Amino acid sequence: MRIALFGWTIGPIFYDSMNRLVEILHRHQTDILVYAPFLDFLQNEAGIDTGKISVFHSDKELVEVDFFLSIGGDGTFLEAITFVRDSGIPMVGINSGRLGFLADIAQAELEFSMEQLFAGKFILQPRALLKLENEFGLFSNFPYALNEFTVHKQDSSQMITVHVEVGGDLLNTYWADGLIVSTPTGTTAYSLSVGGPIITPGSANFVIAPIAPHNLAIRPVVISDSEVVTLWVEGRGGRYMASLDSRSAPFDTDMVWKISKSDFHINVLKFENQSFYETLRKKLLWGADKRN
Repeated sequence: MRIALFGWTIGPIFYDSMNRLVEILHRHQTDILVYAPFLDFLQNEAGIDTGKISVFHSDKELVEVDFFLSIGGDGTFLEAITFVRDSGIPMVGINSGRLGFLADIAQAELEFSMEQLFAGKFILQPRALLKLENEFGLFSNFPYALNEFTVHKQDSSQMITVHVEVGGDLLNTYWADGLIVSTPTGTTAYSLSVGGPIITPGSANFVIAPIAPHNLAIRPVVISDSEVVTLWVEGRGGRYMASLDSRSAPFDTDMVWKISKSDFHINVLKFENQSFYETLRKKLLWGADKRN
């Protein structure tokens, strides 16, 4: 079996767990590949024995990889997708911090989860991505997002105007600080923080949610992901920021963006003891009220 590990850094609290993970993989005679900057960190900072570990630098080196493990938080998982791309390699999110919906394997569950992986006691959950198109080629290296696409103001106290069409029909002109177009996976991320609904991962939807809209009657809208969303921005500032998951780039007002569903999906590995609803209860502290 061949397993790739991706990450950037981990805190000292996770050093022992990282050692245990490497030991488990070696015990199962796994061929281990580690992302080069992460391997340097593990050697020089965490004191991990990397003598029997190989290195990879790009997605093109992920040949015959059976599983791709992201070590960190949800942000690390989103960056990991830019390596996995459309390869179909199953992804596993191991949380080295506190809160994570994508990196949802906690330290206490690490050994049990890895034994389940080697025993084949898991399912593959397909997660939809959105595809971004624009005439100037921004994000052209990987124009896809698992969570969301966002436009927002840059270095200005002025609101911006965002015109949005769905399937060629005008949905609305938003006066706001910005706008989010989210996948179902992304509804527990930025979209949730601006009042968007939570949608289960298998739902075939996008959520369009304004950021701090001027009109209090404006609310997030759920649409089918078979629709194409087109938007463009106006404002006094002239310079704005676009974000595609964890990647960002400035742009000018004459940019037109088209968002549609990607023609491939990401396979997220889920174990038999994991449930999306249980994750919601744990991460959002639902039921934590002592009256329950």
